[in-house]
This record gives sequence, structure tokens and C-alpha cells, in this order.
Amino acid sequence: MLSFLENLIGGKSSGVGIEINPDKITLAQLTKKGQQYKLLKYHSIDVPEDIFEEGQIVDSPGLAELIDQLLKEAKIKPKQVATAVPMKESIIRIIPIPAELNDQELRDMVLNHEASLYLPYPREEVDLDFQKLGYFVDDDGIEKVQVLLVATRREVTDLYLETFQQAGLKVNVLEINSFALMRTIKEQLKQFSPSEAVVLVDIEFDTTEIAIIVEGVPQFSRTIPIGTYQMQTALAQSMNLPNSKNTELLQEITIPNNPEQTTTNTTSSQTWINPGMDSLLRVLGELVDELRRSINFYLNQSGDVEVVQLLLAGPGSGLTQIDEFFTKKLSLPAMQVDPVAALSLTLKDELSVMQRAGLGTVIGLGMRMS
Repeated sequence: MLSFLENLIGGKSSGVGIEINPDKITLAQLTKKGQQYKLLKYHSIDVPEDIFEEGQIVDSPGLAELIDQLLKEAKIKPKQVATAVPMKESIIRIIPIPAELNDQELRDMVLNHEASLYLPYPREEVDLDFQKLGYFVDDDGIEKVQVLLVATRREVTDLYLETFQQAGLKVNVLEINSFALMRTIKEQLKQFSPSEAVVLVDIEFDTTEIAIIVEGVPQFSRTIPIGTYQMQTALAQSMNLPNSKNTELLQEITIPNNPEQTTTNTTSSQTWINPGMDSLLRVLGELVDELRRSINFYLNQSGDVEVVQLLLAGPGSGLTQIDEFFTKKLSLPAMQVDPVAALSLTLKDELSVMQRAGLGTVIGLGMRMS
């Protein structure tokens, strides 16, 4: 079922992937020779605070100028690009459809009839796409096909397309960021059986996106409003420092092996940051609670599937020992994803662990275009 990740919403062409976040814009260009990918270009620039408001683009012309600046600094002039909208802006559902329908009948059924049953918005206000997955026989002995339905409000997709158009670019692929991330780690996802679910935890700037995946297909998705910014803010405020998008404080700390212990038991080299550790652990504790609720909700709906692994991605997954923290708190093995190592890529420039961990989505977008 992993093949759907390679052709959902759009097609392949030569070009680059560009990921937009409230803190930075990142570009990656990859080529493929045989089964091996090569990273040709990687570049990022910071985003000023007035471009986004509460995670939403509020200055499209300003963002377009930043995209143009990014391309000039990277010394690249692509004709087409791939980009992604946040998962929080989308609705992802798996729906059963009678298997006897031909392709045209299936398309009409999904887009013009079934979709409206799952949308909180009028059908005419959303952009829809779908992908056939696998066949199954329901409890009544009727053969059906599972269809992955993806919907995004048209005002969101139009805003992204118009922003890139203002930057002189055509968006050839517009997808959901979690799909791009899943493409990057698809070989790791193949290691799990049909009865095993994996929780992909993508800790980004101001959100954490959760996707519970079985056989490479997202069965459940949710966005939690906690990211590296909330962690950084908790640290800064407890230490009487000004708030900042910069994650330098986070990069210098180690999450305690035993979070039940007080921060006075941390190593002497980190004594100066101890006043903020309790605040950081409270934010991480809230994230753990939301993860637990999401996993329990999914398990109550999923029947015989067992959740067996947490895969930690995004810049927040680069915090030292955060995998051990989640393992202990949730009693599930947690592993930090290294998107560069996953594809055996080489980088010309040294990146921090958090920067490297945050490359999963943009690399997946570059893969889509190569």
C-alpha cells in the first residue's frame, strides 16, 4: 500500500521541494539514479514574525518575496516546485466503496457523493483528491475497496498557489506535509506487519502532527498546538529571558533520563539551565498526555491492531534523549528519525541535530519531484 505515497495529489517532474513553516522556509533539490537519491541543494532562510499569525499566512506578498530570496541565495531557478500544506488544514479519511464500480463510477461516487458525508465544509469550498488502496470483504460478505480521501479548504490551497505564483513559480505538486515525511521514511514503515501500527510524531515549530500508520497508510491524524516554540518559550520565561524563535536554548539541554527526578539531579554542566527544566518538562508532559489520548482513541476504534512504535520526526525530535523520555512516559519504544541517514544522503554543510531532524518533509517533497 505504500505506493500511494508516490502519486497522491500531483505528478513527477524535475524541480525542487519547498517547505513553508512559520519560523523558516526550506528548499531541497534531489536527483535519483537507480534507487539512490542524491541531495543537490539544501538551503533555508528565517521567516520574520509578521508573515504568519497563529500559524496562518497573513502576508502572502511578503512570503513570496522570501521565497524569491531563498531561490536567489540557493542559486537555483526552478520552473516547477513541490510544496505542502500543514496536516491541520486537511481532512484525511479512509472510506469503503463498492468494488464493482469502474474507475469513472468510483471517482463520481467518491468526489460527488461520499465526500460530502465526511466534510465539515460545503463541497464547493474544498479541493479533493483520492487514492484507491486495497480490497476487502465486509461483514455482509460484500467486496469493497478502501479509498483514501484527502480534502483541503480551497481558500488554503489557493493561498499557497497564489503565493508561489507571486514568486514566479508554478506549484506542480501540492500535498500534505505528513505524506512527504512518510515518503522519506517509507523503507522504515515497510518493516511493520499489517497488524502493527506506528505513531509518527512530527514535532514542528508551533505544532506536533500525529499520524497513526498501518501498512504505510495514515489511519488517524491529529494536530496538537505544542511545538519547539512552546518549549523554547517555557524555558525563556522561567529564566527571565526574552521570547525568541531561535532554538539555541533547546539545543543545549538534555531531557532527563528519569523525568520523575527533580532537575537538581542533572549534571553540573547544565546547572545554569535547571530553572527552566521544570517548565520544559511540563510542556513535554502536556504533549505526552495528548499523545496518550490520541493513541487510546485510535485503539478503541481499531480492533486487533497493536501500536508498537513511536517514530519521532521534525526539529523537536532532535532534543537530546527525547526518545528515552517518550519511551518511559508512554511505555512504547520511541526512535528518533534521521531523514538524512534514512536515504543515505550526504550534506555539504554541518547542521545541528535539530536542523537535521527537521529535514524529513522537505526531503520528501524533493523526492516527489525527482
